[in-house]
Amino acid sequence: MPILALILFTPWFLILAALYWLYPRQPRGAARARFDAAALLLAFAGCAASLYWSYGYADRSYGALWPQILATSVGYGVFLAVLGGAFWLRRRVLAHA
Repeated sequence: MPILALILFTPWFLILAALYWLYPRQPRGAARARFDAAALLLAFAGCAASLYWSYGYADRSYGALWPQILATSVGYGVFLAVLGGAFWLRRRVLAHA
């Protein structure tokens, strides 16, 4: 049931996604909208892929809940890593555009 972690973290992911989309307020153009949409799509896809991978990889000898804990932690880390990298890259790439 790796999708449970995604369901439970969806409100927090939506808050982080909204903050990423809205900050900084200027400059805002079509290139930034495309970049942000691609970054958010990549963050959600990476999170979902890592949830399934880590859920299957978890050692169940630590308990029945461990796969869910590992999947949630890894998925959240991947989501933050992608958004953090995109935030840094957006400043570099779109500053020259």
